[in-house]
Amino acid sequence: MSKSLKRSDSVSWGILTFVIPASCSSPSPEFDTIPEQFTISVTKFRKRKSSIAPVLLYICINETLRAVSYSSYDSMEPRVTIEAIELRERNDSYREQSATDDKKSKGGWKTAIILLANQALATLAFFGVGVNLVLFLTRVLRQDSAEAANNVSKWTGTVYIFSLIGAFLSDSYWGRYLTCSIFQLIFVLGLGLLSLTSWRFLIKPAGCGNEEIKCREPSSFGVGIFYLSIYLVAFGYGGHQPTLATFGADQFDEKNEKHKNAREAFFSYFYFALNVGSLFSNTILVYYEDSGMWTMGFLVSLASAVVALVSYLLGYKKYRYVEACGNPVIRVAQVFVAAFRKWKVGSTKEDQLYEVEGPESAIKGSRKIQHSNDFRFMDKAAMITEKDSINLKNHWRLCTVTQVEEAKCVLRMLPVWLCTIIYSVVFTQMASLFVEQGDVMNNNIGNFHLPAASMSVFDICSVLLCTGIYRQILVPLAGRFSGNPRGLTELQRMGVGLIIGMLAMVAAGATELARLKRVIPDEKASSLSIFWQIPQYVLVGASEVFMYVGQLEFFNGQAPDGIKSFGSSLCMASISLGNYVSSMLVYMVMGITARGEKTGWIPNNLNVGHMDRFFFLVAVLTALDFGLYLFCARWYKSINLEDGDMESQEDEEMISKV
Repeated sequence: MSKSLKRSDSVSWGILTFVIPASCSSPSPEFDTIPEQFTISVTKFRKRKSSIAPVLLYICINETLRAVSYSSYDSMEPRVTIEAIELRERNDSYREQSATDDKKSKGGWKTAIILLANQALATLAFFGVGVNLVLFLTRVLRQDSAEAANNVSKWTGTVYIFSLIGAFLSDSYWGRYLTCSIFQLIFVLGLGLLSLTSWRFLIKPAGCGNEEIKCREPSSFGVGIFYLSIYLVAFGYGGHQPTLATFGADQFDEKNEKHKNAREAFFSYFYFALNVGSLFSNTILVYYEDSGMWTMGFLVSLASAVVALVSYLLGYKKYRYVEACGNPVIRVAQVFVAAFRKWKVGSTKEDQLYEVEGPESAIKGSRKIQHSNDFRFMDKAAMITEKDSINLKNHWRLCTVTQVEEAKCVLRMLPVWLCTIIYSVVFTQMASLFVEQGDVMNNNIGNFHLPAASMSVFDICSVLLCTGIYRQILVPLAGRFSGNPRGLTELQRMGVGLIIGMLAMVAAGATELARLKRVIPDEKASSLSIFWQIPQYVLVGASEVFMYVGQLEFFNGQAPDGIKSFGSSLCMASISLGNYVSSMLVYMVMGITARGEKTGWIPNNLNVGHMDRFFFLVAVLTALDFGLYLFCARWYKSINLEDGDMESQEDEEMISKV
C-alpha cells in the first residue's frame, strides 16, 4: 500500500491516492461476493482550521484495510483501487472531478483552431499547384490548350473522388486522426517530388515557362515523374479534406448545447479557412508562377504543407477522438442480403425487431438509432425468425435496428445529394467559361494587364465577407423570426444557395450579351470592361456560403456515427461529379448547336458564338433542379438518435465500477 498526503497552509488541499493490490481469501461467505476488481473513490478535501480531513482519511483507510484483511495467497486475487477525486470549492459550492474528467476537457475551440489553420495552410499548398496547372502544362510541358484543359479536368475530378477513399478508411479502420496524418504525409511527399521534378527535369533553361522564355522539350521520364507527383498531391489532399472536416466537428460534444452551436459554426469557419488559403494562392503565388518562378511557387506550397502537418501532429494530446466503427459497406450489404433472405416473411411490427440490450449499439463507437417507418421492406433484416434465434450473431441473416437504420440514412441522403450536382455545374464555370469570357473582355488597367483567372479573387472575398455576415447578422435575424436559434436549417440554406447560383448564371448571361454588343471588328477582345464580371463572381461566392457550408453541416450531421467522414465526403464528390457533368453538357450543347456551317454556342472564337445561351441554359436547369430539390427536402426525414452520451457513460462506468 502507498499513501501520499500533501499539506500546505491553513487553507490547503489534502491529496490522497491509494493503489492497494490484495490477495483475498475469506472464510466468510459475505466476502466471496467481492468482485475481482472494484474502485473506492476517496474525496480530496479542502482543509480550513480544523483537522477533519486526516480523520476522515484515516477512517476510510482503516475500513478499507479491514475489508481486505482476510487474505491468502492461495486464493483468487481481486484488485482494490482507491481513486482520488477532487472536491473543489468555488463560492462555497462543490463539484466532483476525477481523472476521467480530463477526457472531457479535450477538444473544443482550442483544437478546432489548430484544424482550421491546418485547412488554410493545406489549401494554400494545394491551390499553389492547381490554380496555374493549365499554364504549366502548356508552357512547360508544351501541351496544346485542349489537351491541357482535359488533363486538368481529369486531375481536378480525381482529387474529389479520392475523398471517398479517405472517408472510407477513416470511418472503417484508421480513425480520423491517423487518416489525416497519413494523407497529409502523402500530400507533402507529392509536393516535394513535384518541386524536385520541376527543378531537376522540367524547368530548362532556368526561368522558362513565362510568356517570353520557352522551355525545352521535356523528357518522358520527367513527364512521368511529374504526373506521379501531382496525383500524389491529389490523393493526399483529397483523402485528407473530408476527414479533417469531420475530425474538427468531433472536437465538439453534440450532447452539450453550447458545443452543438459551436459545432455548427465550425463548418462555416472551415469553409472560411479554405478560402483564406486559396486567396494567397490566387494572388501572390499566381503572380510568381506566371512570371516563370514555378519551382519557387511549388516550394512555398511544400513549406505550407509541412507547417500544416507538423502543427497538426503536435496537437495530438489535446484532440478529442472518436474511434473507427468498422466497414460500413459490409454493414449496408448485410442489411440488403438479410432483407432479401426474408423477402417472403410477412409484415413486421416494431416490437418484433431485433436490437441489442444496453445503451450502446452493436456497431462499435456508434450510438443507437431509433426505428423509422420509411423503407419498411428493409425492416425484415431485423426481424427475428426461428432460424435467427439459433444464432443471433449471423449478421448476414439478422441485423440490429441501428444497422438497418444506418442503411436507411444513406438511402435518404442520396436524393438530396443528387440535387446538389447541378449546383456544382454552376460552381465549375468559374474555372472554365468565366475565365474564357474574361479573356475576351477589356482587362487592361492603364498599362497593367489583369489576368482573367485573377477575377476569382472577387469570389473568395465574397465568401469571406458573406460568411461573416451570415454568422453575425443573418443567423440572429433569422432566428428571431423563425424561432430557430440556428437561423436557417441546413436544407433551407442549400435551397437558398441554389437560388443564388441560378442568379449568378443569369448575371453571367447578361454580361455576355453586353459583351457581344461591344465586340470590335477584327479584334479578339470586346471593349466591355472585365469588371462587369464582378456580380457573377460575387453571387457564386455568396451561394457557396449557403450551399457548400450547408452541405458540410447537413451530411455530417445526418450521417450516423459510423459514416461521419463519408457524409463529409459527399460534398466533395458533388464537386467532382459537377466537373464531369459540366464537361458532358458542353459536349452535348456543341454537338447539337454546331451542325453544318453553324459555329455553335461555344466556338473557339467566342465573338461569333452565343455563350450567353449556355449560361441561361444552366440557369434553367438550376431552376428545375430547385423544384426537384424542394420535393426531396420535404420528403426527407432526419435521423433520430437515441438519447444518451456514450462518452459520459464510459466515464461513469470507470468511476463507479464496483
